[in-house]
Amino acid sequence: MIQPEAAISTDPEAVPHTLEIVGLRKVFGARGNAGGVVAVNDVSFSIARGEVLGLVGESGSGKSTIARLIAHLHTPTAGEIRVNGQPVPARLRGAALRHFRRQVQMIFQDPYASLNPLHPVRYTLSRPLKIHRLSRGTMDAQIGALLERVGLAPASTYASKRSFELSGGQRQRVGIARALAASPDLILADEPTSALDVSIRLDVMNLMLDLKDQEGLSMLFITHDLAGARYMSDRVAVLYAGTLVEIGPATEVIDRPQHPYTQLLKSAAPKPDAGLVPEEIAARGEVPDLKALPPGCPFEPRCPHAMPECRSGLPQMYDVGHGHTARCLLHDPAIRLNRGGAVGAG
Repeated sequence: MIQPEAAISTDPEAVPHTLEIVGLRKVFGARGNAGGVVAVNDVSFSIARGEVLGLVGESGSGKSTIARLIAHLHTPTAGEIRVNGQPVPARLRGAALRHFRRQVQMIFQDPYASLNPLHPVRYTLSRPLKIHRLSRGTMDAQIGALLERVGLAPASTYASKRSFELSGGQRQRVGIARALAASPDLILADEPTSALDVSIRLDVMNLMLDLKDQEGLSMLFITHDLAGARYMSDRVAVLYAGTLVEIGPATEVIDRPQHPYTQLLKSAAPKPDAGLVPEEIAARGEVPDLKALPPGCPFEPRCPHAMPECRSGLPQMYDVGHGHTARCLLHDPAIRLNRGGAVGAG
């Protein structure tokens, strides 16, 4: 049996990856693996120490579910999650759960809903310090330091305010400070700027990048915005209908997408030099029913390059160079030879 404080503990400097997930699967509303909503389907990736991985996909693709599985807010149907090299048990309680929460913290999408309007900021930030028994001086001094770190100064002005007295950007900064209070190794940022005004999104992203560098944090940055993913991330992973379809360095994935779905996302993004009018989208149909996924590639019903082979099973991830992989049969050497080349990068 795993001991509470040893359950997920190791020397962080000796482990190259803060997070590894292997074969992660989540099915909602089913007994076993059949008949339910397949929200996450056999997803594997890792995040190196100090790295930001951007997780991109449209609404309903499973991005937030992955974050909640990692954060232990949902229980995986299958697969393994490792933090600092150690497997995370499917069920954590007591001291083991508290120790896990110190390592993994989450910034939620909606700063209006994630803060309790009945309590002042001082109370919100004091809770993680008390729960994790973190003592670095007086409580007021620690809370003041947290507020200063996220750009809410002077701290005395904000500590006594309640969330409804703050702007959206200020609320999200409090949410970031709450996550930092536990001194985590990994931050799960679930669309942290999508509920904010466009004018302050860049400020919040720059704050997160500065804190990442100062604290040596690893980060999963979830977004539906390719431009935001490129700005924030070292690598980008693309999710479609719960399936990882492409992953690689941010500039590679966004400038030279190698999966038809990533190309579709890129073509749908506004082009400032084209009067904010997106290119014509070459896909067809709608996102598949997650209760009845296609037998092969989940994108096959919409893909302009679909082949009969795409229906025979989920394609593997193919190496397309420069640390970049894509789950598409167009990169299978035999099929490329028969078709006279792979799909072009959008």
